[in-house]
Amino acid sequence: MALTIFVLQLALRILAFPMYLLDFLGVWSWMCKKWFPYFLVRFSVMYNRDMASKKRELFSNLQEFTPSGKLSLLELGCGTGTNFKFYPPGCRVACIDPNPNFERFLIKSIAENRHLQFERFVVSTGEDMHQVADGSVDVVVCTLVLCSVKNQDRVLQEVCRVLRPGGAFYFMEHVAAKPSSWISFWQQVLDPVWHLLFDGCYLSRESWKALERASFSTLKLQHLEAPLPWELVRPHIYGYAVK
Repeated sequence: MALTIFVLQLALRILAFPMYLLDFLGVWSWMCKKWFPYFLVRFSVMYNRDMASKKRELFSNLQEFTPSGKLSLLELGCGTGTNFKFYPPGCRVACIDPNPNFERFLIKSIAENRHLQFERFVVSTGEDMHQVADGSVDVVVCTLVLCSVKNQDRVLQEVCRVLRPGGAFYFMEHVAAKPSSWISFWQQVLDPVWHLLFDGCYLSRESWKALERASFSTLKLQHLEAPLPWELVRPHIYGYAVK
């Protein structure tokens, strides 16, 4: 099996050589940053339609983490702001994303979600959120982001740093399929090219292991076979962790 995966990966790499060359020259990443928001706008409509009930379930207890006044929420890897409609009225929302090209789409989502109090958009990675003070937010939200960050452990360290004591980290992520399954096989075969095509996303990450290693006092995590048309991204985890 491992040899077959290697041979197929090699064949795909040869076919995708022009992309690798552009990536080496620094052009491909620039192109992806430009086109990826347009793809995500369309993908998010489908994803929210198919995952709406799970998102409502996930965010149903957000208010429990409001010690007093309005909920302070930081969304990590906010993209186009497709989670906004699931947040409670009066919630104070700040967003972080490494791609500045999302801002124009984010502004549109803000205008469509007047029930929220939007604070700011910061262009930065999850590994370095120095613009956010220690213990300053009640909740951090991260959906379909851990698949593409460079260092999951570092991101979760930063999450723990910015959360107040007793604050919560909410997540919903596509992950690696069960070992020895056909989905796992094709995830591994396609991973190197998928990573280039979809702005750093990996199909075969076992993100639940990073969450288990992180220094949360409580972790409530569930595995889910998401009702999505693309089988490769059906394996999911979702839940929340308390600092």
